[in-house]
Parts: sequence; C-alpha cells; structure tokens
Amino acid sequence: MARSTTRSTIRPHSETAAGDRPAPLRTFLRAADGVRIEAVYNPGNAVYDALTASSDHPVFVVAHGFTGDVDRPHVRRVAAAFARYGAVVTFSFRGHGRSGGRSTVGDREVLDLAAAVAWARERGHTRVVTVGFSMGGSVVLRHAALHPGDTDAVVSVSAPARWYYRGTAPMRRLHWLVTRPAGRLIGRYGLRTRIHHRDWDPVPLSPVDAVPRIAPAPLLIVHGDRDGYFPVDHPLMLARAAGDHGELWLEPGMGHAEHAVTGELLARIGDWAVTGAG
Repeated sequence: MARSTTRSTIRPHSETAAGDRPAPLRTFLRAADGVRIEAVYNPGNAVYDALTASSDHPVFVVAHGFTGDVDRPHVRRVAAAFARYGAVVTFSFRGHGRSGGRSTVGDREVLDLAAAVAWARERGHTRVVTVGFSMGGSVVLRHAALHPGDTDAVVSVSAPARWYYRGTAPMRRLHWLVTRPAGRLIGRYGLRTRIHHRDWDPVPLSPVDAVPRIAPAPLLIVHGDRDGYFPVDHPLMLARAAGDHGELWLEPGMGHAEHAVTGELLARIGDWAVTGAG
C-alpha cells in the first residue's frame, strides 16, 4: 500500500501559545488515495523541545466516531483529556468536517488514520497510541492489523466486532441513513457527513478478524454495558480474539462512544497508555 504523505501546515511550528509550549497546528494531510484530511496537532501539557517531541510521552491519535470531526465538542473534550498525558493528533475522517471525499463508514478510513499516524511520527514522536471510538474504534483495530509496527498501542472504545449488525434500533437507523438516498441527504445536510453511495467491494477485514493480527502491540478494549448500539457480545468477541495480548474494560453504566466516556475513564485510558501499555 502506498505511504501517506502530508501537505503544508496552516500555522508554522514556531508559533507559540501562552508560555513556551508550541501552539496547536492545523493542517491538511493527504491520504494514500489522494483524499485531503484535516488534522490538528496539540503538543499537550508535557514539556517539549522547540523542534522535537519528548520521547517520554506518547502521542495520542484520536479516531472519532461516525458524524464527528475535529471541532465537535465531544472530540475536543477527549483531546483535552489526553493532552494531560502527551501530545494529541485529532483529524476528521473523509466526508466529515473540512476533510474531502465521502465517508465509507470504516473502510477507506484506515488510510486517513494512517496519514495521521505518519504525521505524528514526522512530528518526532517515538510512541504512538491510537484511540478510536465506535466507527473509529473499528478503524484503529484494522489499521493496527494492516499496518504492523506503525502503532505502539491501540485503544478501541465502543467498537463493533462484526459488520452489518442490525440488532439494535440505533444500528437499524444508521443502516437506513447509509444505504438510502434520503438517509444520505439527511447525513449531508443534517449531520454534516457526506456518505458514499457505493457498497463495500470487497468487504473489508472485520474488526474481530483484525484483532489477532495486532500483537505484539498492546490492545485495550473499552465498552459500556449499556451501549445502545453494540451489546456486550461485541467486546467479548473482540477480547476472545485478542487472547493474552488484549485487555477488556467492561464499564458499568456506560453508554456509547465519546458522548458516554467520563473524565475519569479518559484519565484511566491515559494512565494505561503511559504505564500499562509501556
């Protein structure tokens, strides 16, 4: 697969925020298939050299859920929480925010994540932790399987284990949104998400089939026992597929993805990335 490349940044790296820490950077990356991806780099609250990231702290590359983007409040909240533990890269998947292209709901999005991870490496980081939510949770699993060695640790939150799941009302609504012309219009104008009209061909590697290929990178699977989209059989399938190299946190009372994660849970994930995944 062709390597992802980056385009020039909107803000120069030498620009600084309050204090000596470099200001966040906004840029557009170029995925391997040419789609333009908006991305933001936050150097975090750790101390960094003027040109090179500290090797003592990871960079978190955050993969948002379907209909999210870099400027959604729930995505910014997650990024702010992880900035206490290291640098953070957020980006908008294709078809979302100011990124180009159309959403393929988890298929070609692996290329978007690969571009963001490559950019994080270019910033000088030696430890990359990918953290994905819902659709992004499936993407981080497939990315780690398809790009071995690119990621040092993987966190998948509220991810499906298998494709085409319609066992809950929210997932039946989502399938209608994605597969029907009227649904895609609602997605475009109501949810600011441009959805591709073509079916998957071929069907991408499923999350549960991707998980065994992630080792030896540490894997953390996080799921709520009140997830309205994917019931607990999904994380249990992923955990069984991971075997000894995976860890499962089944969170009591938690719902789905970014909107459901508490500050305390994000802090535990940050601690795991710094210590447990070290």
